[in-house]
Amino acid sequence: MAKDDYHVIIYQILAYLYQQLKRGKTIDTRMLLADGKLFQINESYYIFIIESLLLEGLITGPVVDETMAGKFVDGLEYTQITVKGIEYLMDNAFLNKAKRFLKDVKEVTPFI
Repeated sequence: MAKDDYHVIIYQILAYLYQQLKRGKTIDTRMLLADGKLFQINESYYIFIIESLLLEGLITGPVVDETMAGKFVDGLEYTQITVKGIEYLMDNAFLNKAKRFLKDVKEVTPFI
């Protein structure tokens, strides 16, 4: 498993959103950008991940819009984890594997 694998990125996003929710803190959108503080991935992969999180009902808030120039994420500042997202974070075997991977390579983000 690599640090840019789908489940690693999903874990980082959901874990960050859940921690901010529990702390009653607003999110820092710089944490969630394609080249942000949590991860560095290409823009099309990033949009795919955000779309997946939205379609699965794991997050709410942002919108993936499409123009002649391509797709982009809007409203990132409104991103919030859903109950389904929290359950997915706690129960998904792939996310647990991603969590172990991040701990093993000492890349666990500072909010965890």
